[in-house]
Amino acid sequence: MSLAVDARERDLRSVSVELKEKVARGPTAIQEAAHVHGLAAGFTSGEVTIEGDSGDYLGALNDGATIRVKRNAARYLADNMTRGTVVVEGDAGYGAGAYCYGGTVVVRGNAGDFAAVMNKGATIIIGGNAGDDVATYMLAGDLVIVGNAGKNLGNYLIRGNIYVGGKWESLGHNTLLEEMTPADLTKLHGYFSEYSIDADPTTFKKIVRLSQKPFYK
Repeated sequence: MSLAVDARERDLRSVSVELKEKVARGPTAIQEAAHVHGLAAGFTSGEVTIEGDSGDYLGALNDGATIRVKRNAARYLADNMTRGTVVVEGDAGYGAGAYCYGGTVVVRGNAGDFAAVMNKGATIIIGGNAGDDVATYMLAGDLVIVGNAGKNLGNYLIRGNIYVGGKWESLGHNTLLEEMTPADLTKLHGYFSEYSIDADPTTFKKIVRLSQKPFYK
């Protein structure tokens, strides 16, 4: 049975002190935390469940914890994460998975603009649609969008792979459509199986960088 923290009418400092103490003892659930920004920042282990919506910067600098959100996440979910897993059952706001070095972010619903911006090695899976300027300056890792994407997808892509199950409004600079390989199909099948996502890897398209030097002619 999970331990519990009630964040109602409390600030980040007081909630964080109680949360760290309880997470050290076992999986911990948090209620009424949508107004608290920066929860579970820098955790290196443990399991945290947000029972409703979360505030901004949930799981920022996560370095090994498993964090779940039962409803929606606000802006900058898992910002600068290095390890661990963050799963959102609903939607995520602006900048989900920005600047991540590693780990896995799963948003089962839609994600806002600038998701996966400067992704440096994480696996970021969006089960619905994604907004504009997603994966701008992406440096490494995988971005999987099961639904559709907006404008400037993969703008100035440097490295890494973008997989899209639906359509996009436009691709950004330095992007190239590449044939899916058996290894890509196996990888996507593994992601979908692990996170219970109903999608067919054979319908996906793969986007990679066009040039190793996108800023020079």
